[in-house]
Amino acid sequence: MYRTLKILTIAQAFAQTGAPIVVLLGGIVGASLAPTPSLATLPIALMIVGTATTTIPAALFMGKFGRKAGFMFAATYCFMAGIIGAYAINQESFVLFCMATFLVGSHNAFIQQYRFAVAESVPANKLGRSLSILMLAGVAAALMGPEAAQRLRAVSSMGEFAGSFLGLSSFMLVTLVMLSFYKNGSTTEVAVDEKSRDLRVIVQQPMFILAICSAVVAWSVMSLLMTATPVSMHTVDHFNLEDTAWVIQSHIVAMFLPSLFSGFLVDRFGAIKIIIAGLTLMFTCLFIAYMDRQLMHYWWALVLLGVGWNFLFLGGTTLLTQTYRPAERFKVQAFNDFVVFSLQATAALGSGLILVQFGWDWLVGLSLPWLLILIAVLFYVRNRIGVEDEICI
Repeated sequence: MYRTLKILTIAQAFAQTGAPIVVLLGGIVGASLAPTPSLATLPIALMIVGTATTTIPAALFMGKFGRKAGFMFAATYCFMAGIIGAYAINQESFVLFCMATFLVGSHNAFIQQYRFAVAESVPANKLGRSLSILMLAGVAAALMGPEAAQRLRAVSSMGEFAGSFLGLSSFMLVTLVMLSFYKNGSTTEVAVDEKSRDLRVIVQQPMFILAICSAVVAWSVMSLLMTATPVSMHTVDHFNLEDTAWVIQSHIVAMFLPSLFSGFLVDRFGAIKIIIAGLTLMFTCLFIAYMDRQLMHYWWALVLLGVGWNFLFLGGTTLLTQTYRPAERFKVQAFNDFVVFSLQATAALGSGLILVQFGWDWLVGLSLPWLLILIAVLFYVRNRIGVEDEICI
């Protein structure tokens, strides 16, 4: 039972290094290769677009061929993405570099399915803490990814940061080794006589609405601010790469380190209270980010952003798994991730343009409506759940 959790946690620690590397270097390399400054963050945005556009194909692929085949297939082409990224830097090709980051994002869509593979392998009463342990892989990725990006930036004759992307490829090799020990759970639609509800019925459940909105807010607000932070710090405010890396690294650690206890909090207090706590942290993040743009303002804002993301995403994921039947899981998971990462991609695509055209304060201000929408959904769910119990399936 817990063998799957152990293997996928280690595999995810290496598989997830691609995103921190792209987040740290995507805007910086993009600024040197892009034809206009407003396109500097496009490589990061395209990573998220890659995730959004691959969510449905990833779920369908694994529904047909199994999760192991999907995980290994994606890790293989992410290995190639690192090589393409290094080659793009050598050739000073912005288009090829964007292609590489898109492939890294596409791989991330498969990584998102790790949590569902774990959910299918543990008892329901252990789900919160099991997902929490899996998310701890992000701490290792947050430490390894940016550290490798900095240490390998000059090791290749192909150009500055080319070695960083070759390092990404080496992480994918380790991922493939770990995945070779993974065994598929049952991906067949269990219970032949079990009726699969129409997707429209499932998405109308108040708890499903709260689950998906929580994840949308977590990813979109995080993406809007995080995507722009390296460019805002390094290019606009002229902080050095070490300070910029420290803030991004701290942010990613803050996204996943709370998993040491957040899963237990979900099991103890319930997912809705954890979502409320995450929302409170997000509001505090925006307040600090709006105050000033000194190093510690960036650091505190990004750390609180990371912890708030953890609470919202974990709470939302826990609720989501309670809103569908086993026979419905692939279509519901695909729909959820498509909506979440499509909106995240929209936020990321606008992030760089808003930063260049209007500045950091506008980014912070445009994050506020997302939080207000989640508050409205929480009130809606509170009013509906007392009338009809739609969480039970």
